[in-house]
Amino acid sequence: MVAIVTDPLKQLVADLIKINDSDANNNYYAAIGRSEQWNATDTPPTPLRSLADEIKFRNSMQSVKLIGDVSRVVPRANWTSGSLYDAYDDAQVGYPTNTYYVLNNNQQVYMVLRQGKSTTGVVQVSTVEPTGGTNGVPFRTTDGYVWKFLYSISSLDASKFQSANFMPIKLVTGIDGNSPVADQEQKAVQDGAIKGQVVGYDIITPGNYSGTPTLTIEGDGTGAQAVAVMNNNQIVDVQVLGLDSNFLPNMGQNYNYASVKISGGGTVTSNAQIRPILSPPMGLGHDPTDDLKSSSLMFNAKPSGDEGTDFIIGQDFRQVGLLKNPKVDSSGNVFRQLMVQGRHYSGDSDSGGGTLFTASTGRAVRGLQLASLSNTFTEDKTLVGGTSGAKAIIDKDSGSGSGTILFYHQNDSTGFANFVAGETLSESDGTGGGQIEASSGYDSATAAFIKAEVNPFTGDLLYIDNRAAITRSAEQTEDIKIVIQV
Repeated sequence: MVAIVTDPLKQLVADLIKINDSDANNNYYAAIGRSEQWNATDTPPTPLRSLADEIKFRNSMQSVKLIGDVSRVVPRANWTSGSLYDAYDDAQVGYPTNTYYVLNNNQQVYMVLRQGKSTTGVVQVSTVEPTGGTNGVPFRTTDGYVWKFLYSISSLDASKFQSANFMPIKLVTGIDGNSPVADQEQKAVQDGAIKGQVVGYDIITPGNYSGTPTLTIEGDGTGAQAVAVMNNNQIVDVQVLGLDSNFLPNMGQNYNYASVKISGGGTVTSNAQIRPILSPPMGLGHDPTDDLKSSSLMFNAKPSGDEGTDFIIGQDFRQVGLLKNPKVDSSGNVFRQLMVQGRHYSGDSDSGGGTLFTASTGRAVRGLQLASLSNTFTEDKTLVGGTSGAKAIIDKDSGSGSGTILFYHQNDSTGFANFVAGETLSESDGTGGGQIEASSGYDSATAAFIKAEVNPFTGDLLYIDNRAAITRSAEQTEDIKIVIQV
């Protein structure tokens, strides 16, 4: 049994995620973590869709930042002179190697309705950048390409959602006098779309005729007209009549289905076969997310500096994740051990209750309050408890004074034993030394343990990206763009 997931379903899922994101009851966070090297060469591995990899991510999580914005996106395709572009085709599966849309240098997006072709039907490269035509009426450039304007990308949307590989796309659902010019322009194109047009033709077999045959468009719509272009007795191209002066009416309207009837043409040695290419039912431009097959979402967050001490300065990270509805850490010193085998902490799991974390930023690493310090602890060194034997990786150094907090995390290499109040600390691979406060409580100046602000073992982990090390500084702002492809 063979089945497919259709583009509309992918788009529906993307829409549902976007709607879910806008729900006040849901909070999405960009999470960063993993200060430790991947391997001897620090080469990031491909993440696996497994519980084990999810647990490893949660073990090493450092900080979270509330997602500020989300948008549908499509693969970015910059117009460049000398490139070959495909024309829109209703039979196209996914995105062709040569895209059928472009982003010009003015941040305007155009769709190709027709490729430039020679008199012999050979496809030509594009040499004239499409500009203008923002009323949505198709137009021809001197290189023979026919373009249709879809929308412009505002500078704000570009800042949030444009990357080297993706660009934003949206459906404008309403405008008023205060709406951006780009939105007003796009809404006019959407409203002006013509339903059920025959926007192009695919020559399956060219046939052989002594003259020029007549092409008649048959179907349940009206107005589509086309003419055959001949070379060496074969149909090498199909032109839409009135292309320059009266383009739209000759693509017809209201076609749900259509075929091309070929008649005449003198002596017929072999018959041609031509397939009409139909627009989406509501017309090209009515919904650019449909026209460009958008089924991807980009989540954007921009942590800056230390974000009020929630993000560690001078430390690096190697993982980025998308976390939905994490909860406040109420578990203190034990939540990681309870998740080693994939179990949520009983007080903070989705099933066990707990308080949703709603702050704009949060720290996901725990801390030890130091009563004394004999020598500075160093980030990325291995911390060792003199009494407990517990080990951990240091995320933030201790500074030079007593009464400071030492932030750390544990993983499979260190094990998950608890540190104990009052014990001495050392570095197995360094010179750091000190003692934990004697009180076994949490979060006070005299307490041994400092909770994380957000429990990394709560919430749904929706995305994991393994990458090369990125070091954070006080002057640095990360532009985190997470793309979910449905």
